Amino acid sequence: MTQTVKFYQTGTLTVGNRLLDSDKRTVQASRNRSNALTCGHRACQGCGEALGARYAIDAAMRAANRDLVCVNATGCLEVFTTPYPETSWQVAWLHSLFGNAAAVASGVAAAMRVKGKATRVIAQGGDGGTTDIGFGCLSGMFERNDDVLYICYDNEAYMNTGVQRSSATPPAARTATTPAVGAAPGNVFGTGKNLPRIAMAHGIPYVATATVADLHDLEAKVTRAMGLHGARYIHILVPCPLGWGAASHDTIRLSRLAVESGLFPLFEAEHGEVTATTPIRRRVPVAEYLKPQKRFAHLFRPDAPGAQEALDRLQAMADANIRRFNLLSAEEAVR
Repeated sequence: MTQTVKFYQTGTLTVGNRLLDSDKRTVQASRNRSNALTCGHRACQGCGEALGARYAIDAAMRAANRDLVCVNATGCLEVFTTPYPETSWQVAWLHSLFGNAAAVASGVAAAMRVKGKATRVIAQGGDGGTTDIGFGCLSGMFERNDDVLYICYDNEAYMNTGVQRSSATPPAARTATTPAVGAAPGNVFGTGKNLPRIAMAHGIPYVATATVADLHDLEAKVTRAMGLHGARYIHILVPCPLGWGAASHDTIRLSRLAVESGLFPLFEAEHGEVTATTPIRRRVPVAEYLKPQKRFAHLFRPDAPGAQEALDRLQAMADANIRRFNLLSAEEAVR
């Protein structure tokens, strides 16, 4: 005996009750879906990286007809998916060192080319292994235009080793190495790297940003990247409830607020030029994004030293992103 499964309206911020045609259903509702990352891994509850990696690699597997090799840098994603001798990956997967995932992936791509195989290659790592330790290897991969898609899962600190600051950590954020003390508590303003813009400066075929708040957008960008050859880069914001001091059920909410505040612009670029952006649907002040995170709690304490100045500077950063990428929708622009 079988029972028909009903698929309801999706893709909006409201609850609907209209049935979707089969061609409009998300691929995650299909029995034929890829499943690169299975259950049994040891990610924290609400982990944005686990969600982002599953959807990104699932989309890549579909685009590559499952003929795919993934090279993974050391970090949270490697640790919670592959505790020896177990693995949650259902794809050819290699663990490299912390800083050389891009170089190893370039070597795998070269080996496949020599063998005459059409196997596609992905390198992936967190912001520490991407913006810091692996930065030189990644820039080399971009400069050579190696046929690799590099995906950075950015949780904005070294979460696996105790929440130390990385060059992707936002200004004013509290970490183990940037404590909330002194006249200017938290991470120092004027430091860090913007990896998507650095990738664009290399003139590579494709650069994009995405979040786990819009998984259809994430899947579409991975699919687009897999349809191209040469060096490609996707930077995905993946909130970390433990490191950010946020509720595990707020992962998607925080990803959305990061976009709607302007602090994390969503865009695509080809050969160094922006080709598409995602307009902000409902603009929110930066403070609304920061308040649910304990790493910014010192900015909201009464009479905290430098708190208002820090909030103003963070808001100015968001405003600059909105201007640079023209992120306001027509409705928001007239408000």
